[in-house]
Amino acid sequence: MSKTVEIQIEKSRHLVEGLRKHLKGIGGGVTNEEISAMEQAVGELEAANAEVDRLRDELAPKVQQMSAVMARVKAAYAEKKKTLKGYYPQERWIDYGIPDKR
Repeated sequence: MSKTVEIQIEKSRHLVEGLRKHLKGIGGGVTNEEISAMEQAVGELEAANAEVDRLRDELAPKVQQMSAVMARVKAAYAEKKKTLKGYYPQERWIDYGIPDKR
């Protein structure tokens, strides 16, 4: 759970709890319906955050896998580019998709 979201959920739950305890003493401006709506929104936030955490847990290994593949591709690219640059004159590099210039 994101620390920011966790803090907001905790603060909101405490506020709802305090509002429920002291609703009669507030003197207007806040209704039971509004408190219930806020409580429901906090519950929705908690559920959405749990879903995001689950998705992050699924995504992390896939990102690591992609990073490993990316490193292999970059290494192969650099190796092939170096080979082509050593074998062909600069004017021919563009034929192989190498836009570099010395």
